Amino acid sequence: MTTTPVIARDERPVRSGLGRALDVINIIAGRAPETLGVSTIARELGLPKAVAYRILKELVADDFLSFNEETKRYRLGTGALAVGLAALRALDVPETARRYLVRLVRGTGETATLSVRQGWIRVYIDQVLSPHEVRMSVSLGTSHPLHSGSSSKAILAALPAVELDEYLGQPLDAVTPSTITDPDLLRAELARIRRQGYAVSLGERQNGAGSVAAAVRYGTGQVFGSISLCGPQDRFTRQVCAAHGALVAAAAGEISAELGFRPPMPRSGGGEGTS
Repeated sequence: MTTTPVIARDERPVRSGLGRALDVINIIAGRAPETLGVSTIARELGLPKAVAYRILKELVADDFLSFNEETKRYRLGTGALAVGLAALRALDVPETARRYLVRLVRGTGETATLSVRQGWIRVYIDQVLSPHEVRMSVSLGTSHPLHSGSSSKAILAALPAVELDEYLGQPLDAVTPSTITDPDLLRAELARIRRQGYAVSLGERQNGAGSVAAAVRYGTGQVFGSISLCGPQDRFTRQVCAAHGALVAAAAGEISAELGFRPPMPRSGGGEGTS
């Protein structure tokens, strides 16, 4: 009996020319302000170098990318800036976040909130209330320091190191007996928030209140603010905090993605553009 050899097929979908061009734009945007050469772009996207070069050449011709003749590297150009600014003008963050707040309340039964950062404070700007008779609610428009409560700590943990050092260099007042005011303890808490992706507060801003929160970012990476789930502290057990925290972190990531944020791409070791 004669058997026909089975030829393995590449199951990956074939990207269109437009799709590959967008891949090139996204990798350069994701690594900004670092500049990239054609070899790095081709390797990391799995493209033939000639194809990557052709795409780059067309994007440079349309001013979407700029090319440095000395370094032979590419960065975003004025065309990308114009598109980005137009997208920013069209953003309505509360409207974007609202459906995620509704989804969080439906999934957990707790109140969901949206806060915006304003300098060294953050302000509640929206909430969707829990259906429970015993529930948490916040006063919209009220401001709170960036070290008290999960919504605040989530923002603080997402700030650049220079801004964080400046904030921690000033006196930190206790809002409740549970507020962390020691800079070293707060740094350790912020490191934990970055590792797990969400912040937890048990009575740090309001006695008897529990909450979890995660930061929301603009497409530029700048922190817009945070979303949270909050309720009576006795309902926020360790297990509940972990489960609700994962939901809030996922929702904050989706909101940020809708605002254009793309987490930095992991860098491959060695070679061009990896230093």
